[in-house]
Amino acid sequence: MSSRKRILTVAGSLMVIAGSLLASAQQGYSRAALGSPTIPDPISVYDNWSVYDELSDNVPLTQALTMSELDQVLRLRKSGARFDYYVMDAFWFDPDGAYRTWKKPNWPNGPDLWIKTCQQHGIKPGLWFSTNTLVKINAAPQWRDSLNKKGTAMSMFEGGFLPDFMDTLQYWYDHGMRMFLFDFADLTAATPKSEATMTKEEIIQRNSTALQDAFANFRHKNPDVVLEAFNGFGGDMDSTYYPFPFKNPVDLRWLKVFDSLYSGDPRPGDVPEMNFWRTLEIYSDHQARRYEQAGVPLERIDSTSFMPGKTSTIYRRAMEEWKGSLILMLARGGWIDTTYGNLELLSEQDAIWFARVQSLFLRLQSEGRIKAFGGIPGEVQTYGFGALDAEGSVYVLVNPAQNVAKVQMPLLSQVQKPLGQGRLLFRDAGFEPHLTGDTIELGPGQMVMVGFGKYAASTFDFGIQKDVVIPRAIRPVAAEFHSTGKGVIQATIPAPAGGDLRLIMQQYSPDGSLRRTWPTGSPRVENMGKLFLLKAEQNGKELPIREDYDREIWAGLSWAAGEISQKDFQPGSPLTLTFQSMEKDPVTLKGQLYLVNY
Repeated sequence: MSSRKRILTVAGSLMVIAGSLLASAQQGYSRAALGSPTIPDPISVYDNWSVYDELSDNVPLTQALTMSELDQVLRLRKSGARFDYYVMDAFWFDPDGAYRTWKKPNWPNGPDLWIKTCQQHGIKPGLWFSTNTLVKINAAPQWRDSLNKKGTAMSMFEGGFLPDFMDTLQYWYDHGMRMFLFDFADLTAATPKSEATMTKEEIIQRNSTALQDAFANFRHKNPDVVLEAFNGFGGDMDSTYYPFPFKNPVDLRWLKVFDSLYSGDPRPGDVPEMNFWRTLEIYSDHQARRYEQAGVPLERIDSTSFMPGKTSTIYRRAMEEWKGSLILMLARGGWIDTTYGNLELLSEQDAIWFARVQSLFLRLQSEGRIKAFGGIPGEVQTYGFGALDAEGSVYVLVNPAQNVAKVQMPLLSQVQKPLGQGRLLFRDAGFEPHLTGDTIELGPGQMVMVGFGKYAASTFDFGIQKDVVIPRAIRPVAAEFHSTGKGVIQATIPAPAGGDLRLIMQQYSPDGSLRRTWPTGSPRVENMGKLFLLKAEQNGKELPIREDYDREIWAGLSWAAGEISQKDFQPGSPLTLTFQSMEKDPVTLKGQLYLVNY
């Protein structure tokens, strides 16, 4: 056995032991002794959404798929990874079963085998529900006196829906479910009578109070249950350009009954990045900051960002940029740490790396403190998340801008010792960050992790993310773009020398706000490369452009980015650049150019 393999084997064994000790400690913790409805320690959840996708794709949920991923959960646990819960996401139910029966033929024998196998291995199963909206389910007879006029959702303060819904939750709790996700809430739903006599604000308050009271009673009866809120409970998720505060405010009373509020599915932010996956991380970082600004503690925010899946919901990501995605998800500090997607994509070596990162941050979450610092990601400001305990600190930083930036890592507590000599633990490939004391220099769009104190040891090295390459140098190139037609701008420049040419187009509404274009198509949406067009011509020849945004992006996009390799153009000769949007509504386009060196 090679020395490298022996070290990995020993490390894996130690992590299995550590995971077992942590699990034992959790089992001995009395949740009933808590003074507020929140989990006693961070938990690790596996959710099978993005292995299948019945919204933006046509991949169905089946028992075979579910059990296959459960096998993968158990495989990863052998390498030291921790999974406490396995949540069955959307559309497990029969459309006419009032959430009591499972869809056939996908589940010919119901969920019993899945539940039993989870329990045999110390994994707690959980279920997804569309809170009060009819998403791929029909109104049961006992719900109909709660229906709104459109027949799309049920009032929660009138009729039979909410009492029956709570009975259903108790039914599944009694069958072993210990975690429930609530999605697609419509707090404006009311019966036609109430719609005619009450204001929208009154209806929202009545629905909120009714559901909060029902969940409080459910939690009192079942104190070990974990409840999480998804879409419909406040916050703006479509864009990172919206000003704060949220147009849809977060009612902080939800924190009395939910253990966590989610801050949006993975989607591109409105900050252009050459690497498409980095803009997804900036979106999730931005949303975590905004929810924190709204008064939600970082521990209670689920950024729902780590999805190594193959379906359209995650833009067919597979394992691209997965290491940075995992680090950032854990670094944000949320106590519900959820992994989605195709776990079979992780090799055994990947599984050991996954377990090491997870072990580090779950410990810091449990025993230390995590705080955000720096600017707002969606405003293209450098930022980060810092974690500390009595033995040291770990900082994860991102520079979303198209320039090299120096970032200072602040002390996270008055009792924290000066940082001293740190160590670069993880970075993207390409640009080599320069660390001096508490300050680090980052390349454009770069992410890094730095350790101090105990965490400045080589033991905590996590390597280089080779599938994200950051330019070693960047500088702006002057260009004047002019409108040449509806949704078209153009500029002609002398082609620069000494590097690749980076092209960035951003799209704005007439009011000056960034404007997304939303692709159409079903079940697969149109590729954004057909809606945002970048074109370069020199000496009568069209030049090839590297693009990473040309994907099926159900969440829409407000920008396009591409690069022309220096080997493909002649320096000094006129170069004509044409940027075009196929958006039907009136928009304004702006263009920027940069010379980059790798």
